[in-house]
Amino acid sequence: MRVLTWNLYHGRAKPPAGRYLLREFAAALAGWEWDVALLQEVPPWWPDELGRACGANAVSALTSRNALLPLRRFVAERWPDFIRSNGGGANALLARGSKLADHRTRVLTHQPERRVAHGARLDDGTWVVNLHATVHDAAAAHRDLALARETALAWAGDATIVLGGDFNIRNPDLPGFAQAAGHDVDFIFVRGLTPAGASEVLDHGELSDHAPVVATAARPAPAGRSPGA
Repeated sequence: MRVLTWNLYHGRAKPPAGRYLLREFAAALAGWEWDVALLQEVPPWWPDELGRACGANAVSALTSRNALLPLRRFVAERWPDFIRSNGGGANALLARGSKLADHRTRVLTHQPERRVAHGARLDDGTWVVNLHATVHDAAAAHRDLALARETALAWAGDATIVLGGDFNIRNPDLPGFAQAAGHDVDFIFVRGLTPAGASEVLDHGELSDHAPVVATAARPAPAGRSPGA
């Protein structure tokens, strides 16, 4: 399984592009190889569009700054670099070749901004959980991550888990999970899967202020058998 995590910077570029970039973000995501994508800071009306562009199923959860969303959308589609993060935000999960069943959301905190963990179950039973932790407060980000971990374990039971996103810390601690990928504050952790090879940081041009990060993970071979048996 190839898993990608990417913070979309509310659909903006760095330096500012001065225009609406849905088409460019969709083309980038569609052109990369992944099975599951965990996205943060997504304009709330983008997930279904991105899913269609990528041939993927999509689910999403609203995060912060979404009051009067039609007005925010009106401005964000015309002047994205003016409204910036005030255009509204969502987390999104995309899956190619699998349904996203039993989608669930848990609010991690309401202050200083609403942060959530949301997850869904893939066809093979694996749970994928996505979060964007509190920024500019390491202690709060660690609390968000601990609650997201607890939530993922409760949702998944004994099933395998992929837990990733923008953690907003550089030293995450997830007991019982293995780190499959990490770059700056963006991470992918797994339980019941084995990280396979080095993680990848993808070329994203000027889209977003975060780099897309990809991990490959596989189910461990049964005892007494080699992976290729």
